[in-house]
Amino acid sequence: MGMERYDGCKQGVLSASLWLSGHGYFGSPRGTGGNVSVRVGGEDAMAITPSGARYQDLTASDICIVGLDLGLIEATGAHKPSVESGMHGIIYRNRPDVNAVVHTHQPYGSVLAVLGMPIPALFDEAAFSLGRSVEVVHYAPPGSLELVENVGRKLQNNANAYLMENHGVLVLGEDLEQTLFHAELLEKTARIYCLALSTGREVRTLPGPVAEMVQAHRDREVREAGNRRKEKA
Repeated sequence: MGMERYDGCKQGVLSASLWLSGHGYFGSPRGTGGNVSVRVGGEDAMAITPSGARYQDLTASDICIVGLDLGLIEATGAHKPSVESGMHGIIYRNRPDVNAVVHTHQPYGSVLAVLGMPIPALFDEAAFSLGRSVEVVHYAPPGSLELVENVGRKLQNNANAYLMENHGVLVLGEDLEQTLFHAELLEKTARIYCLALSTGREVRTLPGPVAEMVQAHRDREVREAGNRRKEKA
């Protein structure tokens, strides 16, 4: 089988990108910001959106295939892989539980990103899905090695969402459907947090024992995913 083995991954990335763009998660329906990738099963590779292209103009054939070492496997002549490929690659190399990554410019998440304010554990569902807290990745220019390293340093908390300072949001998941849900859940939580902060009153977070339970859950999920991946290798 030739390069058509990537067709399912490409179509999945395109469909997710069009949904995110159509629902305002990339900031502007006419813009080219944000990026989406999915791990290619059985290979050290990912399917990822191209750089600088409007999502409405893309077809599945425009989605690029890149090794986790960032070596180019397949791309059309008109498009190059996202400049954020390094950021996606370091996530897949360090998080065996992650099979899809989305970087967005969603409004309320971005508000907290420019404030440099992490989101604490506020709701059970959000905490168990996203992590004990949604931490802030320090700013570095898009596509830079410094940004890749900044993201890499945060991954050990085993969360599924991060705020990128003065940039946007990063969400992870076991597949594209779950990752889109995480983007939605983060935006809902960020909106409620912003509204709660605007009242000037104390924001109640989940009790300490629950937060500890959340962290233990996330650590176990990552550990078990790592074991499953080793068994398949």
